[in-house]
Amino acid sequence: MQRDKQTLKKPLGAEETDGWKMLEKKLLACLHSCCLILVALQPESQPTTSDETVVAGGTVVLKCQVEDPDDSSLQWSNPAQQTLYFGEKRALRDNRIQLERSTPNELTISISDVVLSDEGEYTCSIFTMPVRTAKALVTVLGIPQKPQIFGHEQPIDEEKIARLTCRSSGSKPAAQLRWKKGNKELKDEGTEVVEDPNGKTFTVSSRVEFRVTKEDNEAEVTCTVDHESLQNSERSTTQKLQVHYKPTAKIEPHPQYPREGEKLQLQCDGQGNPIPREFLWEKEGSDVPLQLSSDSVLIFPFLNKSDSGTYVCTATSSMGSVVAKYNLDVSDASPVPSTSSTYHAVIGGVVAVIVFLLLSLLIVLGHYLIRHKGMCIRHGEMVTSRHRQNSAEVMCTYLTHEAKGSDDAPDADTAIINAEGGQAGGDDKKEYFI
Repeated sequence: MQRDKQTLKKPLGAEETDGWKMLEKKLLACLHSCCLILVALQPESQPTTSDETVVAGGTVVLKCQVEDPDDSSLQWSNPAQQTLYFGEKRALRDNRIQLERSTPNELTISISDVVLSDEGEYTCSIFTMPVRTAKALVTVLGIPQKPQIFGHEQPIDEEKIARLTCRSSGSKPAAQLRWKKGNKELKDEGTEVVEDPNGKTFTVSSRVEFRVTKEDNEAEVTCTVDHESLQNSERSTTQKLQVHYKPTAKIEPHPQYPREGEKLQLQCDGQGNPIPREFLWEKEGSDVPLQLSSDSVLIFPFLNKSDSGTYVCTATSSMGSVVAKYNLDVSDASPVPSTSSTYHAVIGGVVAVIVFLLLSLLIVLGHYLIRHKGMCIRHGEMVTSRHRQNSAEVMCTYLTHEAKGSDDAPDADTAIINAEGGQAGGDDKKEYFI
């Protein structure tokens, strides 16, 4: 009986303990809910920030704002959790960090001369219950160095492949490289990116290959680096190509029109890269060379007919040889008319034509005056114009070969005689002026 009583007491004690535990859990849940409600009813006190990007060496501004500070102060700390500013009080002795603005609702600071190690997450905190924070990620851009071109140091033979490499270090993130030859874009053969020893920036290399011709000599090849830190500007390097190509040559005579007995110089003008340094002069039909030296001029002190013939110049450089020919003919010893003689002949011809025209004009004018010379006839006597002017009674009639209708008269005198005969039988005497 006693044993049964002990058995009944055990389960009653366990149920009581479990009941207290259940009640405790319900009270804690209710308390937590009430706390959440109270927090939700409190004014907004969450700080706000923004991520920033800055070029190395530049200045970054960090701004933290809160609508209701709840009588609490704002604080900025760096990625190492070191306090930079607590309200308007400086906490870290770094002259690069300056206070820009401090109010109950805002805390703004600036960091100048930014370096790559300044990159990371900065924290703005407000010490309410509980403490609230906001993060601002600062990204620091590494400026790429001016690119360098390798592979152009030695001249390249024409029709060979040029292999050039462009390299730029210090960029973050890795930069982009592009090529141009003159105004033409070149496609690269591959790009390599290697992390720099500081573990933050990168070195970028680009290769380009192309076949060169003689036209590529002195051509400009440019490598340009593109990166967001350059802010719409660019950094580039330009190098000139040196291309070796075969020489060319031509022969120029001085003077241009050689005459027998004169001095003549034949100039073998050699062009190329490198320039020809050896010149061999020969005459076709002759077994003996005329001249072999670095002098490109062949001189004839006194030309004669036996110098006529075809002359050959062979210009040689390290890229090969080229042949030029010149046909010399001195069989005609007559001088070549000069430009001044031709000019004088033209002037003389013009003067002769002008003189001829003037003489012709004088002859025509004299004939006209003779045909129209006048006179007066008074009572059968000829009176000149001077006498006619002194006499009021003189009346002159102008007679010409045609005026009298004397078409058959051979000359003016006959016409006058005929005119007198025609007037002899008339009662009225008239005077005629011819």
